[in-house]
Amino acid sequence: MTEDRQLPAAMPPQALLSSVFRPPSSVSGLDLLSSSVILLSADLSIRYMNPAAEHLLAVSGRIVYGSRLDSVVGCPGTLMEALSNALVHGLDYSGPDTEIRRNNDEVLHLNCSVNPVNPVDSVDGGEIRLLVEFWPIDPQILRATREERLLEQQLASRELIRNLAHEIKNPLGGIRGAAQLLEHELNNAELHEYTQVIIKEADRLQDLMKRLLSPHRPMQPGAVNIHEILERVRSLLMAEFPRSLAIRRDYDTSLPDLVGDREQLIQAVLNIARNAAQAIRNQPERKTAGQIIFRTRVARQVTLAKRRYPLAVELQVVDDGPGIPADIRERMFYPLISGREGGNGLGLTLAQGFILQHQGTIECESRAGYTCFTLRLPFQGSDARDQVSKPGGGF
Repeated sequence: MTEDRQLPAAMPPQALLSSVFRPPSSVSGLDLLSSSVILLSADLSIRYMNPAAEHLLAVSGRIVYGSRLDSVVGCPGTLMEALSNALVHGLDYSGPDTEIRRNNDEVLHLNCSVNPVNPVDSVDGGEIRLLVEFWPIDPQILRATREERLLEQQLASRELIRNLAHEIKNPLGGIRGAAQLLEHELNNAELHEYTQVIIKEADRLQDLMKRLLSPHRPMQPGAVNIHEILERVRSLLMAEFPRSLAIRRDYDTSLPDLVGDREQLIQAVLNIARNAAQAIRNQPERKTAGQIIFRTRVARQVTLAKRRYPLAVELQVVDDGPGIPADIRERMFYPLISGREGGNGLGLTLAQGFILQHQGTIECESRAGYTCFTLRLPFQGSDARDQVSKPGGGF
């Protein structure tokens, strides 16, 4: 009676590789791993994928055998650099939250490790040089980490901008006053044009400083209906973009009122939607009117700003514009970052600040022809649960 082969629980993949992968031996040891393992040759061609890797990347190991890894899935530059360093310098790599893009363009967020190994011949005689291992990240952990990072970013940006605005605001008053005094002393009226430029630009910068400092006013909370907020924003946009924009509403009318600052929420949604409308209008090749969708739904058992809520409103602002430029997607909530010529880069910063003050979160998914901002705001109290459960409640 033969004894079943047992996989040592504590044996790392590198040890499994050297002990199991020797032709014509079976690779069942790697097959049993729950993590996704890919073995690569020196030219980064795939020599083996375990079943977990095939399932994760939605490919067949037999079909992609011999293909370069970066031709099978989209690999970020950091991973390609790690593969090169492992080959050339023998350096291990461990990367948290590595973005891998599958062939269907779905983005996977994975933890990743790259390990150089002593050369081992594969079944067909090709030499194996690298072991790459992936672990999927739990979506809830990923979202909590992203929310924490956004919160820290917002707090740091707020403090920086506040200090900067105060430093700029005081000299601007002196510059404007000096320009006015100079204008009174000039006898040549033609020179007044230059002093007026100084005065007008100083006024413009003063207005910018006020906007930078505006999120710091105390909230004025009250009962707020999210659909009234959206209807107000819709009317403002339709007046500003009467011919180039269509706004579609997809509301869950059972949603109860929120507790929040009405003006701040209007400004937050307006900043996001106006950015979308301006991006659509700035498409000279576009022949049809752009479309923005306002969508509301209830979200259950969500974690917002490190706190668990049984219910929250999920508000989406979706547009069919050109999408956010790839080079600023990771920085679009930073102050003074704008993808539009003439933009001041404050709209999304202010929107994020207002949403965070309401203990909510804001996320974005964008590609050409589709951009979706998702805002989640918590409902407070047990009354909200009762109202949501009643058909026809709310707006």
